Amino acid sequence: MNFIEAIILAIIEGITEYLPVSSTGHMIIASSFMKIANDDFTKLFTIVIQLGAILAVVALYWKRFFQSLDFYLKLLVAFIPAVFFGLLFNDVIDGLLESPLVVAISLILGGVILLKVDDWFKSNEVIDQENPNEHVEISYATAFKIGLFQCLAMIPGTSRSGATIVGGMTQKLTRKTAAEFSFFLAVPTMLGATSKKLFDYFNNGLFLSGEQINYLIVGNIVAFIVAMIAIKSFIDYLSKHGFKIFGYYRIIFGIALLIIHFFIYPLTII
Repeated sequence: MNFIEAIILAIIEGITEYLPVSSTGHMIIASSFMKIANDDFTKLFTIVIQLGAILAVVALYWKRFFQSLDFYLKLLVAFIPAVFFGLLFNDVIDGLLESPLVVAISLILGGVILLKVDDWFKSNEVIDQENPNEHVEISYATAFKIGLFQCLAMIPGTSRSGATIVGGMTQKLTRKTAAEFSFFLAVPTMLGATSKKLFDYFNNGLFLSGEQINYLIVGNIVAFIVAMIAIKSFIDYLSKHGFKIFGYYRIIFGIALLIIHFFIYPLTII
C-alpha cells in the first residue's frame, strides 16, 4: 500500500460507511482492483479507518451523546446481537470476506429491497408537521430489533447502515429517525470491530511500521472529513427522496462486478 491507495480507500470509507451501499463491499473491490487485497495491513487499514468515520458522527451529533445514560443503554442493547453473532460466526464471516462474488450478489439483492422499501413503509413518513425536528424516543425493544437487523451486515455487500435503517423502518420509524439511530449504533459497533481487529493483528505477532502508522493517521483524517460531508448530504437527500437511487446503484454496481469478474478481470480475494 502507498499513500495514494490509502487516501482512495479512506475516501471510499468516508462516502460509503453511512450510505446503504456497503462500505466493506466497496473496499474489498477497490483493494482487489489495486492488487493490495492480500496484504494483512490492508485488511487492518480498512477496519481501523472506520474510527475517522465514527468521529464524524460524534462531531455532528455531539449534543445527543450528552443527552442521557438511557441513550447509551439503548445503544448497548442494540449492539449486543452483533457481539453474540459476530463471535459465534467469526470463521464463517472471515470466509465470506474472501469472496467478491458474495459482495456482488449481496449488492444486487439489497438493491432490489431498497427499490421497494419506500413503498413498504410509506405510512412511516406521516409525522407531526408542527414538530418535524423533534427527536423520536426509541424503546429498548425497538433498539434490540434494530440490532438484530444489523447482524445481516455480517454478510459482505449487505450494508450495515442499510440493514439498520430498514430495521428501524420496520419498527415504524421515519427514514430520518432510522438513519440517525443507525449512525449512533455505528459508534459502538465500529469501535468493537476496530478493537478486535487490532487485537488479532498484534496477537498474530504483526507490528506496525512508522510508515503504516502514518497511513492510518492520514486515512482516518480523510475518512472523517469525507464522512462529515456524506452524512449531512445523505440525511437531507434521504428525507426528501428515499432509497430508490441507492437501490438502482447497488443493482448496477453488482451486475457490473459479475461481468468484470467472469468476462474481463477475475477479482482476487481480499
